[in-house]
Amino acid sequence: MARIINQVAVFGLGKVGELVAVMLGESGFKVIGYDAAPRDLPQIGIGDFEVRALDVKDDGVLRESLRGVDAIISCLPYNLNVPVAEAAADTGVHYFDLTEDVPTTNRVIELAKGSSVAFAPQCGLAPGLIGIIGASIAKTFDEIRSIELKVGALPQNPTGLLGYAINWSPEGVVNEYLNDCEVLRSGHRQMVPAMTEKERVFIGGIELEAALTSGGLGTMCQTYEGGVHRLDYKTLRYPGHFDQMHFLFDELNLRDQPELVGKMLVDSKPPVSDDIVYIHAAVEGVKSGQPFRENYVRGYKPLDISGRIWRAISWTTAASAVSVVELVADGVLPGAGFIKQEDITLEQLYSTQAGRHFAEQGRI
Repeated sequence: MARIINQVAVFGLGKVGELVAVMLGESGFKVIGYDAAPRDLPQIGIGDFEVRALDVKDDGVLRESLRGVDAIISCLPYNLNVPVAEAAADTGVHYFDLTEDVPTTNRVIELAKGSSVAFAPQCGLAPGLIGIIGASIAKTFDEIRSIELKVGALPQNPTGLLGYAINWSPEGVVNEYLNDCEVLRSGHRQMVPAMTEKERVFIGGIELEAALTSGGLGTMCQTYEGGVHRLDYKTLRYPGHFDQMHFLFDELNLRDQPELVGKMLVDSKPPVSDDIVYIHAAVEGVKSGQPFRENYVRGYKPLDISGRIWRAISWTTAASAVSVVELVADGVLPGAGFIKQEDITLEQLYSTQAGRHFAEQGRI
């Protein structure tokens, strides 16, 4: 069967967007990359994709850039995604993004209603991959008491009190630390403060701490409300990290200055090449008539893709997003309307060119 998506525009060629373009090419798509300040990328050695300059705040130029493409993946900061999604809706282009921002996703859901093209936001790690994993495990249970989802993008060799490095968008990190978190408690949706309900977690003998952060569940609370007693998403960090962030936001009164906090974090904790992405999903309930808890735990490290070593946060995010594009293009997922990440199975993800990396990597 012929693909319904052949040419894809990638908006934002930063830490993740560049690799999204690479992996789309590996998966057989024709790619055009757009960035506010494009640079030559001949060193990648991944075949051809055209790179063009684009100011997404110029609505006319934005819509012109979608002429002739079948789909767009936005790898832009979350606050730039809404006009891109609106342009995709108006021009009949399939839309994918990596956002964890709830208001952005709510607007995308509105645009998807009655649309003839697919809208699949939240295709990154969290929301995205972690929801696919959690939902896939939950499908094997007769009754579900709890779904606990955790992700941490961390340096393998941390230093300092924060034990952190900004390998992800600083805007996204600050946003998830400041906004309230949607959870299920006693089967009902509630909003609770971020960076609360801390707990100890051990993965492969490494001690971590986990605390609630916003946006990681996507639409899962709506999906499982009334059917699951407890559902939440927590971010994994090295011990002591959240105490330091509380000091920064609360004792130094910087909650109202997120841009300043983001700049401070980048300046003090710049990116590292030796990162690791921890995934920890657990479902408790009744399985085959007996009480049971099933865990899915992985630690993904940097990976060679098309002759270049890519950070763990880059390839795991990019592979998740490109996998969803493949599934829509090949007719496995619907080609119209809103696509929830929890409606995608892990087996479907593994079956794609990009998703095979998750099947092959990360076992602890």
